[in-house]
Amino acid sequence: MAISDYNLSGEQKRNIAHFASIVKLALADNVITEGEEKMLKRLAKRFHILEDKYNEIIENPEKYPVNTPHSYNERIEYLYDLAKMIYADNEVSEEEAFVLRKICVGLGFPTDNVEKVADEAIHLVLNDNDLEAFTKAIKRVNKV
Repeated sequence: MAISDYNLSGEQKRNIAHFASIVKLALADNVITEGEEKMLKRLAKRFHILEDKYNEIIENPEKYPVNTPHSYNERIEYLYDLAKMIYADNEVSEEEAFVLRKICVGLGFPTDNVEKVADEAIHLVLNDNDLEAFTKAIKRVNKV
């Protein structure tokens, strides 16, 4: 961890951890496509991640653990971002789906329901659902 990482707020650390999870998905097939890179740059801007930190995360996303948000709605929003990254290159590989399931566990979704949640998330993004429709559907699949 760089010295500058110690001065980050809790929200900045969560954003960086979430972004690193998204990068892990982008790299699941060992290639970051043009579409994935475009989305990563857009998300980095949204999460206020500077270029140096962006490059550091791209080089070593495993350095950052999955950060589980406390709020169920926030976990669903993270899942939405992750599922959108999987489809950023207009295809979903088996490796990406596998990594998404692992991250779902890290986000706190029940292990006995992770496959259903991840598959539904992918299906919803493939059908271009917005965050509101995505949230409703995930809550139907994973009742809490």
